[in-house]
This record gives sequence, structure tokens and C-alpha cells, in this order.
Amino acid sequence: QVRLVESGGGRVQAGGSLRLSCAASGLSFSRYTMGWFRQAPGKEREFVAAISWVGGANTFYTDSVKGRFTISRDNAKNTMYLQMNSLKPEDTAAYYCAADKVTSMVISGRNDYWGQGTQVTVSS
Repeated sequence: QVRLVESGGGRVQAGGSLRLSCAASGLSFSRYTMGWFRQAPGKEREFVAAISWVGGANTFYTDSVKGRFTISRDNAKNTMYLQMNSLKPEDTAAYYCAADKVTSMVISGRNDYWGQGTQVTVSS
């Protein structure tokens, strides 16, 4: 079965950094666009970033994280990363890994697969 397992969440002071990882199994990793979503309590799940491979190694970011977050992937390790710098309290959320063969499906949250989430808490 397909599994997406997030790790790397934690608590950090505002201005600090974290690196999230998403380890994928049960799929042909390089054929999938991978992405990150986040959801804070009482809020809608929102798109954060995505990275494709087939058809071009393109990256996509929501405006609020541009210049602070960097998405990357290591296909040899079947792992996607989100480097989060200059963290703000408003980045506090559960972060979820997403995967789909179609990039637009990931960006729109209509992707086939989801991870269980990892909590990121940024204190002010």
C-alpha cells in the first residue's frame, strides 16, 4: 500500500528553522508530484508548496511562504523535504504530505494520497 510518512516537526522560536521530511513507499516516487499542505485548528487545509519531476522539476509556493520555505526532493531516497526558515507564529499548523501523478491535483488538494501529518509550532 502507499504510505506517506512525515517527520521533522516540532516547536521552534519565531525566526527559527525546521526541515520537514516526507518518506514515500508503495509508489514509483519519481512519477509523482509531491506537495505540502498545512492546517491550523479551526482553519481550512491550505496548500503550501509542491514539486514536480515528470514533465519538469518545477516548484510552486503559496505567497505567504515564498522566500522563506524551500521544497526539494531526493528521488533516490523516495523523500521530499520542506526547509522552513524565518518561521512565524502564523506558520503553526499540522503539516501534511501529498502525492499525485498530476501536478494540478496536488496544488488544488485533490491529490490521491495523504500522509498523517506532523505538527509545527512556532512561538512568539
